[in-house]
Amino acid sequence: MTGDDTLDVVGIGFGPANLALAIAIEEHNRSCAPGEEVHAAFVERQDAFGWHPGMLLEGATMQIAFPKDLATFRNPSSEYTFFQYLFARGRLVDFVNHQTFFPTRLEFHDYLSWAADRVDADVRYGTSVTAVRRVGDELVVQCDDGRVLHTRNVAVGAGLQQRVPEWARLSARCFHNHDFLGRMAELPRPTHGRFAVLGAGQSAAEVVQYLHAHHPHAEVHSIFSRYGYSPADDSPYANRIFDPEAVDELHRAPADERARLLALHRSTNYSVVDLELIEELYRTEYAERVSGHRRLFMRRASTIDAAVETADGIEVTVRDGIDGIADTLVCDALVLATGFRPAPLRPLLGELAPDDDAPRVVTRDYRLVSAGAGTDGDDGVGAADDGRTAVYLQGGTESTHGITSSLLSNVAVRSGEILHSVLARRGGSDALARVDRTADRRDRPAPTFAVSEAR
Repeated sequence: MTGDDTLDVVGIGFGPANLALAIAIEEHNRSCAPGEEVHAAFVERQDAFGWHPGMLLEGATMQIAFPKDLATFRNPSSEYTFFQYLFARGRLVDFVNHQTFFPTRLEFHDYLSWAADRVDADVRYGTSVTAVRRVGDELVVQCDDGRVLHTRNVAVGAGLQQRVPEWARLSARCFHNHDFLGRMAELPRPTHGRFAVLGAGQSAAEVVQYLHAHHPHAEVHSIFSRYGYSPADDSPYANRIFDPEAVDELHRAPADERARLLALHRSTNYSVVDLELIEELYRTEYAERVSGHRRLFMRRASTIDAAVETADGIEVTVRDGIDGIADTLVCDALVLATGFRPAPLRPLLGELAPDDDAPRVVTRDYRLVSAGAGTDGDDGVGAADDGRTAVYLQGGTESTHGITSSLLSNVAVRSGEILHSVLARRGGSDALARVDRTADRRDRPAPTFAVSEAR
């Protein structure tokens, strides 16, 4: 490290995105020339690594192909690929015989935890970042335990915030699906034999299926504003919206064209459900209609007017949008599978970030610039980047970089691009805002990226 102990990178959060960055840094440090190592530290508020533990439902599978892991698309020979994990766990042959591209969510969580345990990274668990500010040529990162880190760059991987309707009051009986398993374990003893789930996406359908299977004497009411669940578009051509190459194309596209394409392809990710799960739920509902014993109810084209807790349950008022009739369900719990939004940056970054209601302007290499620093896609620098320091965003960049912003699909490639940017800027490159796909001036090999997905 330098004499003043200034780090090259501080990662805020240690989920999959910054874990992938830590892996890229380790692999760089292992092969680089002496003196060219990258020094990094990561700060994570959880006490140990965890990736949506509340949604590790039995049998739930990943929605992305396993090669979109922490390393493969950046470096197929990495020691941190999903194949390497399978080999280390003694399941490589068994997984291949399974003939699937889509492991269970539980297995992929184990893979991520395996990688987090073995990566050579300085991770301060159980610690939160309270503020980031620029002082001279450094960024100063203040932690809630009193520690202060000095760095040239910050990689913000703070994740997403759960989206909660205005009428909802979170409690032991009304909670977001992100906390589902933990909340269900602490749920007061059910007395009404009825659950309600709000939402039309994959998570909502998975929760409906789980409640129906694990509470065999209870009704489950699935409430959504659509007429029915819509299948996810995972066809090969539509899936190209998740390709690393698509980030280049979308970022350089005019803003209105980028918005048009993202709207057209929302069915690849938002408010959609895997067709197999839709068909399974339909079979279940139909079988109950035949038998006359109904437990699964699809409340289509409906919204929730209010949810009021009582001494032993929660009263959920559901309004049918077609006929306008409202009725009240007395439930044991209401699960809000209502999605997420990017975490606000102002509380963390202060004046280094634009106002939370202002558009985020982000360079191709994921550096945040001020809203007034230039037009969309401008390579100039602004409040968060003065040419010597920079804030990189590991998420919250959908409007500039595409749908992969908050997904696992691109974490390996993005981590390589951020590392490449840090190295180029440290070396005084004048192409500060560009991902350089050619060898840099120190004759490092050009980074290579896979550009397609099989599903």
